[in-house]
Amino acid sequence: MTRFAALPTIWPVILQHRDLQLAPLRHAHRKQWHDVRRRNAAWLTPWETTDPTGNPPIMSYGSMIRAHNRDGRAGQSYPWAIFRTTNATTTLVGQLIAGPVLWGSMRSTSLGYWVDQAHAGQNIVPTAVALASDYLFTRVGLHRIEINIVPSNTASLRVVEKLGFRSEGLRKDYIHINGQWRDHQSFALTKDEIPAEGLLSRLK
Repeated sequence: MTRFAALPTIWPVILQHRDLQLAPLRHAHRKQWHDVRRRNAAWLTPWETTDPTGNPPIMSYGSMIRAHNRDGRAGQSYPWAIFRTTNATTTLVGQLIAGPVLWGSMRSTSLGYWVDQAHAGQNIVPTAVALASDYLFTRVGLHRIEINIVPSNTASLRVVEKLGFRSEGLRKDYIHINGQWRDHQSFALTKDEIPAEGLLSRLK
């Protein structure tokens, strides 16, 4: 069963599908977030965005939470953490952020995400992307969602393949990743391209 627990553009938004939940990070998650990020440093670094000026990130966890809540309330992004519940224990296993949200004549956004290596290959990211996309299309009223992937990131390529995102070609030197400008393959869906029963139906 899928539950949508908020109205469009109202933050916080909590989405639930079976044992997976998309919900905002809280201050109480600080230790768990730092632990999972530290443990996954080698796994995530090749795909992490970086500042082309070479300046290291300076945002603290508290600043990140405040920025997420500010942008969520303004309808500028939907910054979710991914939680999984097994044996009555809820664990932080990743993040998925829809942003920036472009309103007006575009009504579109991009999705970015990461997952704990210990939970990779368990259909978590495809499920989270489908759950978020169904909400953004049906409740928020967006028209288009895109995902941009470094061509060598085979795990992410499997996500868009499973969900039927359409390839829109290569974007040269599109985003600064792990210290250099990297090409990205762009994939997208519009609301009219998703099944009537939603993207989650493609994972059955």
